[in-house]
Amino acid sequence: MIKHLLSINQLDRHDVIRILDTAESFREVGTRVIKKVPALRGRTVVNLFYEDSTRTRISFEIAAKRLSADVINFSTSGSSVAKGESLKDTALTLQAMGADAIVIRHSSSGAPATLSRWVTASVLNAGDGTHEHPTQALLDLFTIREHFPSFEGLRVAVVGDVRHSRVARSLTFAMTKMGGQVTLVGPATLIPPEAPAWGAEVSHDLDGVLPKADVCYMLRVQRERQRQQFFPSVREYSRLFGLSRARVEALPENALIMHPGPMNRGVEIASDVADLPRAVITDQVTNGIAVRMSLLYLMLGGARSADAANAEEPATAEEVARA
Repeated sequence: MIKHLLSINQLDRHDVIRILDTAESFREVGTRVIKKVPALRGRTVVNLFYEDSTRTRISFEIAAKRLSADVINFSTSGSSVAKGESLKDTALTLQAMGADAIVIRHSSSGAPATLSRWVTASVLNAGDGTHEHPTQALLDLFTIREHFPSFEGLRVAVVGDVRHSRVARSLTFAMTKMGGQVTLVGPATLIPPEAPAWGAEVSHDLDGVLPKADVCYMLRVQRERQRQQFFPSVREYSRLFGLSRARVEALPENALIMHPGPMNRGVEIASDVADLPRAVITDQVTNGIAVRMSLLYLMLGGARSADAANAEEPATAEEVARA
């Protein structure tokens, strides 16, 4: 397994399948009374988040704890970063404290790759600028695989603010790698010129794409990343590219509705649409824990196979004390 996960492009099809299969074996841990296996006991995982996050940070924290790793949550507020400490000095400090893995989210594209050159710990990219979010793409693949027998020929419409979306990039790379067909849909101002080079088709007509989509993946309008006005108004954007109840009726009967969160209800997705049974948005969150358990286990070299670790009951307090 690779030492660092910086981009989905580091993985080949075999790697992706291995990660998803391992996540499948770990998912059962979340249904136990004691949701823990000793696979990474003694390892330390640091969540280094320079941007606000709820789902990703908590998901990584739960994943590491379920593997019995020690977890340190590091946020910039209330730390030396607020006093001007550089990323490099922060990284070297964490390494000196014995971190085995560093999960980083940063507003600058390329920050995880830079970090990986400074530390011996494994680095996992939890989102860097507008570059990539590889673990989100993997959990999305896992969720899609639950509903379709194969990725081959699967048609995925990724709709919305593609220009500022690291999720759109990673998901497009992942789906095309696995044999799927991706269509990026949005206003021309929110589709980057290089998008066709990702292996995706581009469309500005949502209503024309929906009837052929197996998965409708809605992206959040990232107003915080937009330094200029890319569309006339939120109302106009919602009218042309929002997923309304009427548009859902145009989707094939078995099509999924997905969203990486957090949602802007009433903007890119109607509130009642987000709560439909075919909207698997909460499933994505649940599956994210299993996928991140899989990645931490494989990258940190758990002592047993995932199946063996999954089958083993957690050690009792007395057994831990005797060890």
